[in-house]
Amino acid sequence: MNTDTFKLDKATLVSQSTRKIDQQFPESAYSLRQKLALTCRILFDNGHDSGLAGQITARAETPGTFYTQQLGLGFDEIAEDNLLRVDEDLNVLAGDGMPNPANRFHSWVYRARPDVNCIIHTHAVHTAALGMLEQPLIVSHMDNCVLYDDVAFVAKWPGIPVGNEEGELIAGALGGKRALMLSHHGLLIAGSSVEEACVLAIAFERAARMQLLAGAAGEIKPIDPALGKEAHDWILRPRRNTIAFEYYARRALKNPRNADCLRPA
Repeated sequence: MNTDTFKLDKATLVSQSTRKIDQQFPESAYSLRQKLALTCRILFDNGHDSGLAGQITARAETPGTFYTQQLGLGFDEIAEDNLLRVDEDLNVLAGDGMPNPANRFHSWVYRARPDVNCIIHTHAVHTAALGMLEQPLIVSHMDNCVLYDDVAFVAKWPGIPVGNEEGELIAGALGGKRALMLSHHGLLIAGSSVEEACVLAIAFERAARMQLLAGAAGEIKPIDPALGKEAHDWILRPRRNTIAFEYYARRALKNPRNADCLRPA
C-alpha cells in the first residue's frame, strides 16, 4: 500500500481511486425488470412526472425485443410484474395491456445504436420549460459534467413521436451521444445500461433547473472543455453508475408508496 500519496500526480490518484471503487463495490443484484421498475419510481420521485407522458424501455434477452411500461400507468405505478415485453413493431409478446405508441422512436434508436440498452424519455418540468425557450442544455457545473459534450439538440418540434418520420429524425439527431434535448417536448437518454440511463436522466433535469436559475441571475459562464471532459469520464463509469443507482433505489424504497415496486411476475 502506497502511504505517501501526497507525491502522486492526479492521473495516478484517479487511476488508484478507480481501481479501489471497482474492487469495493459489487454489481447490482437487481434483475433487469427490477431495475426498470425502480427507475420509473426513482424518476417519479425526482420530478419527471408528467401524467402518462414519457416512456422507459430496456432491451430484453431476445434480440429485437424490449421491456416497457403499460400505457395507462404512471411512473409511480410501474412494478416488476406489470411490465410488457414487446417487439420492434410494438406487438405485445408478454404481459397485459398495450405499450405507448410513442415507443416507436425507441425502436429506431435501438436499430441505430447497438450500444444502447436503455432509453428514457420524459417531460420533466424544468427540461420542458427550457425547451419552451428553444435553448440547448448548458453544462457548466461539476455535478452536471456527466453530460458534458454528450447532449444533442433538436431546435424545432417535429410533432408527436408516433410516426416513423419522428423516429428517424430523433435517432439521427441523437447521433453517437447519450442524451438529446427536444425543444417544446422533453429529454431523451440513451444509456448503455439501466443504471447509466437513470443517473443521466436525473442529471439532465437537475442541469436544466440550474440553467434556468443561473440564467435568471446573469450570464452563464462556460467551463474549461478539458476539465469538463475529465469530469465526464470520471463520473460516467459503470461502477459509479451502479453506486448512484443503488442509492436512488434505496431512497425510493424507503417511501411507503413504492412498497409494491418489486413484485415478481
